[in-house]
Amino acid sequence: MTAQIIPVDPFDYIIFGGTGDLAKRKLLPALYHRDHDGQLPDEARLIGASRSKHSDKAYRKFAEDALREFVPDDQIDEDTLKRFLARLHYLSLDVTDDDGWDELKKLLGDEDRIRAFYLAVGPNLFGPISEALEKHGLTDTRSRLVIEKPLGRDLESAQALNREVGAHFDEEQVFRIDHYLGKETVQNLLALRFANALFEPLWNNAHIDHVQITVAETVGVGDRAEYYDKAGAMRDMVQNHLMQLLCLVAMEPPANGDADSIRDEKLKVLRSLAPIDADNVGSSTVRAQYRAGAGPEGKVDGYLDELGHESDTATFVAIKAEVENWRWSGVPFYLRTGKRMAERMSEIVISFKPVPHAIFGKDAGTPISNQLVLRLQPDESVKQWIMIKDPGPGGMRLKHVPLDMSFAQTFDGRSPDAYERLLLDVIRGNQTLFMRRDEVEAAWAWIDPIFDAWDETNHPVATYTAGTWGPSQSIALIERDSRTWNDGTR
Repeated sequence: MTAQIIPVDPFDYIIFGGTGDLAKRKLLPALYHRDHDGQLPDEARLIGASRSKHSDKAYRKFAEDALREFVPDDQIDEDTLKRFLARLHYLSLDVTDDDGWDELKKLLGDEDRIRAFYLAVGPNLFGPISEALEKHGLTDTRSRLVIEKPLGRDLESAQALNREVGAHFDEEQVFRIDHYLGKETVQNLLALRFANALFEPLWNNAHIDHVQITVAETVGVGDRAEYYDKAGAMRDMVQNHLMQLLCLVAMEPPANGDADSIRDEKLKVLRSLAPIDADNVGSSTVRAQYRAGAGPEGKVDGYLDELGHESDTATFVAIKAEVENWRWSGVPFYLRTGKRMAERMSEIVISFKPVPHAIFGKDAGTPISNQLVLRLQPDESVKQWIMIKDPGPGGMRLKHVPLDMSFAQTFDGRSPDAYERLLLDVIRGNQTLFMRRDEVEAAWAWIDPIFDAWDETNHPVATYTAGTWGPSQSIALIERDSRTWNDGTR
């Protein structure tokens, strides 16, 4: 798929944590691809900043090595690479110290251009960096601040973080990035709903039986064990990624496509979620840890073996959520996410209600409910599962088949990575795919009582074998409602 060339104004992208893993794996490759597709203006500069001592030349070597490692060989264009590396500059800067900020100010100069400050650092530094940028005269009305999760670990800390950042940047200047919202299939959910008369009239409890949202990973915690043990699946995935996907499925049609119209509707969904507390946490949630089993690389250790000490942190969470409004009353939303699962897969499944009356004889087979399946990763696709007649003589035999739209087969060329879209949306000032302050806080306001209920009820942490689809309790969560997890079979 060839990206549409939409010019952007001249800008400087300053990446705090410019030598970190995120910059190496995602940010630099994403900006390289945008340069290759002609979306970076000639004047654009990329400035890495961290405590490490590097020259511009050394940083360019670091960036080249990163690109050759994380960009496929057939996507490396030597002319683009040379042009891209020439854009790079580096500044050694300890963000907790006053030294170095004047050098950054001198490097940026007084040219009238957009300045985007990407904080690829821990959230404990969001406030200090925001304060220092304003204190040293590095911000103006065209400046943007990009921050990554974790956006707090509960409602109180999220509110404190938002206050710290908000003291120095207006809300319209703050871009809270969730890369899931930049995925092509996620945005196609909006297109499917609001650009097709076929779906929106059916998008309600009269026609939809239930919704499943799954984000499954085959990897373990690896070298992130200590961080992950403080976060777990709930904070790492549910509070942000899965909640955002739920909002996009469940939201009402916005008045128009601008950022605040869409985010207003997402906020209404979050505020409509039925509370999960001590009374229903046992029937509405499952949490578990993986034990030793099999991964893509063969035999793998369990979570506690990797961590090296005892912990009740959940590496898997399943939730039955309910949106209490007219559109969705009675329609459960089943959410699940976990490490070391059977398959790497992220998808949204919209399961429609069965036909009210089967007119065909029992020899034809039982009609299977229609499903709309949006595969986010890997192999992005949209499938509408329908019933048709199995070809051939011998009477009516029903067959369940997909109307399949694979992105790779339908569109030529490379599909841009989520970060490519989001990084330039920051420059354009387009906040549609970014979380607003009240969204973040509303999500935490729903999540926090679940943690409290787990503690109050001593909710057990189940186990599951690495390389499976999770614990048996997760199967029971959905099957007690006479439904079944999709498990990537469709």
